[in-house]
Amino acid sequence: MDLLDFSDCKLYFEDELPAEAERLIAQAADDYGDPSAELALLRAHLLAPEHLTVLVSLYRYYFYQHRLDEVLIVAEHAMRVSARHLGIPADWRQIDEAQLGSAAATSFGLLRFYLLALKAESVVLLRLGRIAESRDRLTKLATLDSRDHLGAAKLLEVIDEFQSSSEDSDSTPELQLVAA
Repeated sequence: MDLLDFSDCKLYFEDELPAEAERLIAQAADDYGDPSAELALLRAHLLAPEHLTVLVSLYRYYFYQHRLDEVLIVAEHAMRVSARHLGIPADWRQIDEAQLGSAAATSFGLLRFYLLALKAESVVLLRLGRIAESRDRLTKLATLDSRDHLGAAKLLEVIDEFQSSSEDSDSTPELQLVAA
């Protein structure tokens, strides 16, 4: 399956969002940098706790605020919501290729969202220095994406290269990723 071809599928942000939640997300964007922005997003989350647009808004807010522990909570919640709608296990470790195919038939766009959320979680774990946890997720993702359309195998190569160069320099490896 081509994980880059999502031209004929519904995407998460096309799902109807309650008007008040949409207004609160817009308010949060206008108030960005002010504590009221987070409050607006949390209120939107109370109104639509499983709407992926709300979860992505929260994810981005926390990510750009460098609140990575909160980012992980939101990413995990988004993956649980997606997994339930796709009919796949909530635990990413239990997903196999047959389930992936079934999920793609259910909603290719949502499956792609789920896999990208798993990759995003991996990147956040790298930024937190939790390399082994990140590697586990990336390895699973690379197994499911044999053509590496989502770039998990490339990230694994970067981690391996970094760790081998750190071992050569006899220092404690510390991988630092910065937001682009």
